[in-house]
Amino acid sequence: IMKKRGVRISIFCILVAGFAYSVNDISIKHFTSLMPLHQVVFLRALIALIFTLFIFLPIEGGRSALITNRPGLHIISGLCLVLANLSFFSGLALIPLGESSAIFFIAPLIITLFSVMFLKEVVGIRRWSALIFGMAGVLLIIKPGTIDFTWATFLPITAAIMYAMRNIITRKMGLQETAVTMSFYLHLTFIAACGSMGLLFGDGNFSGSQNLALDFIFRAWVMPSTEMLIVIFIAGIASAMGGYFSAQAYRLSSASVVAPFEYTTLVLAVFWGYFLWNELPDFISFIGIFLIISSGVFIAIRERKIELS
Repeated sequence: IMKKRGVRISIFCILVAGFAYSVNDISIKHFTSLMPLHQVVFLRALIALIFTLFIFLPIEGGRSALITNRPGLHIISGLCLVLANLSFFSGLALIPLGESSAIFFIAPLIITLFSVMFLKEVVGIRRWSALIFGMAGVLLIIKPGTIDFTWATFLPITAAIMYAMRNIITRKMGLQETAVTMSFYLHLTFIAACGSMGLLFGDGNFSGSQNLALDFIFRAWVMPSTEMLIVIFIAGIASAMGGYFSAQAYRLSSASVVAPFEYTTLVLAVFWGYFLWNELPDFISFIGIFLIISSGVFIAIRERKIELS
């Protein structure tokens, strides 16, 4: 019974995290031509850290919950997510949100693969087949070898690999670390990394490359307007909730059970992209998205049967 309850809680947590992350994505895409990415992420992390300390920390026992015996793993995990964020969000300057998210959603497939390599979880032939279908879907969206292919598609792919590594590390720490501990050190790493980038690149000397993705990262820091601060505040709350609930999900159940439910974020990304920016993937990309989601749903069904058996 406890096992079943853990699976249900994990699924609920990852669905909440998926919605929060989708809100975070559209918030940051808003800044592609307004503010340097590392400044946005720095300010977002500050808000997320404050929210975590005042809302989530009291729930999990107060300041004692921040004590950890694995600071190294927390730092590595945080740096993985820093790289994932910078890669994914810089790509949004060149790639529509729906397609970028679809490419990024190779991540749950990589998580399943990494769960075999690093966590020694067992994956059968049916799930391997589903992974292959999912990879095929990604190739349909990327379109390698065609005139539609762009180097920028490697940015969400890089983000996916880094995100998968982060979640495998989260699973490795498991119940030995609380979700609020993971969230706290995650946001702290974001602040340290992006603050350092601000010191190195904040004067804008490395901007002006005529490449939208690189310019999004390296342009000079700006004084935020009231509207910018409101959007960053929303992104900060969404990031705090996404980080906390995602960590909770991967703590309480196996990575290969939780990962497929992250596909809800992909559906939301297509919706937000069309609703806010009139971005709609082409027919071939929709086929790719269908293959990715189908493979994820199949893995979810298979894993749930195994988990509850």
